[in-house]
Amino acid sequence: MAGKSKRPKLVLTPAEVSQLQQLRQSRTAPWREVQRAQILWRYHAGETITEIARALQMTRKSIGKWIVRGLAQGARAALKDTYHCPRAPVITEEAKAWVLHLACSKPKELGYAAELWTRKSLAQHVRQHAGEAGHPSLARAAKATVQRILAAQPLHPEKVSYYLERRDPNFEAKMREILLVYQEVALQNETSSLGVTPPQVVTVSVDEKPGLQAIANTAADLPPVPGKHATVARDHEYKRLGTCSILAALDLHNGHVTARVERRHRSREFIALLRDLDHAYPPDCMLRLILDNHSAHLSKETRAFFPRIVIGTSGKPQKRRSPSRDVWYRDFVKNPSLTPGG
Repeated sequence: MAGKSKRPKLVLTPAEVSQLQQLRQSRTAPWREVQRAQILWRYHAGETITEIARALQMTRKSIGKWIVRGLAQGARAALKDTYHCPRAPVITEEAKAWVLHLACSKPKELGYAAELWTRKSLAQHVRQHAGEAGHPSLARAAKATVQRILAAQPLHPEKVSYYLERRDPNFEAKMREILLVYQEVALQNETSSLGVTPPQVVTVSVDEKPGLQAIANTAADLPPVPGKHATVARDHEYKRLGTCSILAALDLHNGHVTARVERRHRSREFIALLRDLDHAYPPDCMLRLILDNHSAHLSKETRAFFPRIVIGTSGKPQKRRSPSRDVWYRDFVKNPSLTPGG
C-alpha cells in the first residue's frame, strides 16, 4: 500500500488558479512555463506526484522540484527560472552612460563617413575605444550588448524623425489669427444653413502643387476580357511630358474649387487664377484669400494686379485691417477703398 504524502497542499488564490488555468493551455507562452503551470495546477487539484509524472511523461524528481518551489516561494515564483548568475553585473553604469553618449553623437564627429550609427558600427567603435575611454568591461561587447543598453532608454540612433523648426517668434499670434478666421467661416456656414442671408465676405483657401510629373501612355489600354483578363491592361512604359503645376482655390462656404493647370508656377500663373476668382464672384462681395508665403503671392506683379481687380466694382466700402505680409493669409478685397497694404 502506497504511503501518504507528507507534503502540504498547495494553497492558491482564485486569481492564481485562473492564471495557471490560462497558462497551462497557452500555445504562445514558453513551454517550460506551460509545463510548470500544468504541474502546479494538477497538484493543487489533488493529483499525486506519480499521477502527474505519468500524465506529463516526466520524472518524479522533476515534478517534486517544482512542487517544492511552489510550496516555498509561491506559484508565481515557481513558474520562472531563478537568476543563476552569482556575479554582479560587469558593465558599470558609467560604461553604459558612455555608450549612450556615443549613440547621441554623430559618427561624423568621431571621424567616420557615415551620417548615422548602425548597431554594428556602434558596437565596433565601442570595442575599439572602450579601453582608452576607461571602460574595459566593454572591450568585448557584442552588438546584442549595445542593443540592450540602448533598449533600456530607449534610443534609436539609426532612425530619423523630422520636426519643424520654429523660426518665427510671432508664430503663436499668427496661428491664433488664422484660426479665428476659420472659426468665423464655421459660424458663417452655420448661420447660412439656418436660412440667413449669405455672407458678403467669401473666404477662399488657395494652394499650389508645383512640379507634378506629366506622363502619357505609349500604347492604348486593353479592356478586360471575361475569363481571360480580369483587369485593364496598361503598357508599363510611358513618355514624359515634363512637369506641371496645379493651382486651386477652395471656397470654404460651398466647397467649390476654382483650379488651373499650368506649365510653370510664377506670378503670372497666380494672377490668372486671381482673374478666374474675380470673374466667379459678384462685384459687391469681399474676397478673403488664405495663402502661404510663396514668393508668387508677394511679388511686384501680384501687388500691381490688385488695383485692376477693384476697377469697375461697386458696393459699400468696407474697412478691414490687412495683416503684415509675413502672415499666412491676407484679405484681397474687391472694393475701391481697400488696396493691398491699406
